[in-house]
Amino acid sequence: METFIAVVIIFGLLISFHELGHLLLAKRAGILCREFAIGFGPKIFSIKKKETVYTIRLLPIGGFVRMAGEDPEAIDIKPGHRIGLMFNREDHVSKIIVDQLNNYPNAQTITVDHADIEKDLVIQGYEEEDGERLNFSIDRKAEYVMNGQVFQIAPLDRQFASKPLFDRILTIFAGPFNNFLLAFIVFVILFSIQGVPSDSPLLGKVIATDPAAQAGLQEGDHVLSINGHTMTSFSDIANYINKRPNQELTLKIERNQHTREVKITSKNEKGMGIIGVNQPFEKGVWDSIKGGVTQTFYWIKLEVEAFKQLVTGAIGLDQLSGPVGIYNLTGQVVSHGIFWIMRWTAVLSINLGVVNLLPLPALDGGRLLFLIVEGLRGKPVDPRRETLVHFIGFAFLMLLMIVVTWNDIQKLFM
Repeated sequence: METFIAVVIIFGLLISFHELGHLLLAKRAGILCREFAIGFGPKIFSIKKKETVYTIRLLPIGGFVRMAGEDPEAIDIKPGHRIGLMFNREDHVSKIIVDQLNNYPNAQTITVDHADIEKDLVIQGYEEEDGERLNFSIDRKAEYVMNGQVFQIAPLDRQFASKPLFDRILTIFAGPFNNFLLAFIVFVILFSIQGVPSDSPLLGKVIATDPAAQAGLQEGDHVLSINGHTMTSFSDIANYINKRPNQELTLKIERNQHTREVKITSKNEKGMGIIGVNQPFEKGVWDSIKGGVTQTFYWIKLEVEAFKQLVTGAIGLDQLSGPVGIYNLTGQVVSHGIFWIMRWTAVLSINLGVVNLLPLPALDGGRLLFLIVEGLRGKPVDPRRETLVHFIGFAFLMLLMIVVTWNDIQKLFM
């Protein structure tokens, strides 16, 4: 149960930050955002604030921001269509009732002759078959009612495709960027509490039952040399000891401005020499910020390198983990405590950001690729072709997910 709760919280946080990036930059560009959703499938919670409906859906495996113009607008008013109109104080159309007119007895009913709800924002029609042709101006924030649901119209200048290319690129890139930002924030909080790993030649926490503690070593001891070899960093200490399992070592240490030598025999743990000391930590605001930047870029580089190896065949699909594998790993992380959970959250956030930037259809990287192509050729790619490419890409990703999930399930029984 703890694992399930941890997975829901972690993925909810990752998805929320990702989609929040898209939402904020879309609103900044003036794009109408119809829905901000966490999860897929049936709605289990929704609330509308201003123009946007915020929803939580049943399946916590993703999310989306529904921006006007990305999908064909649902309303299609053709000549001969009988509709109802309601008006605001300026006598502009504030609500268009497309069907179920009986539910709106106070609406003015007309037969449409011409309607443009995106560019000119006008509706023309007749109350009676041989009556006068009437002209109505549509309010920019007018709503339409169809199938019992209410939607806001989206004038062309509120739609995604109408915005400058740079604004659209920023809107798409903001999702992955927010995942990197979240990882940085988590690392900074973690280091502020726990401290930043230091590579100084000092000993960190000493494990009580291991050789270091039994030999009298203490946290904060400055290791000057081992077997006469000068130590300038904790990495030097770890590397030297790791290569010498079951060997006697002479550590020259400094403690309270006094120097002494300590003899210790390392133990063998999976072929590596271990004496039972942890890396030291340093605390400080600047150290935490610097550590957050360093760790974020380190894991981004690691993720990119992993995908390079996947493309070149250096690693196979059997090395990838899907939802089942991540769930299993999260369970192991939870058992190690909050610091491990925080680090795991940051790593998963970076993974989500890097994966979404891959130039694959249906991902943010694929959408960015189409926008870059648009910038190079001076005109957008045919929307129908782009939609087809994204559909094929989505189908491929679903197939890949099935393969990876099957690999995860097999690993559980190995």
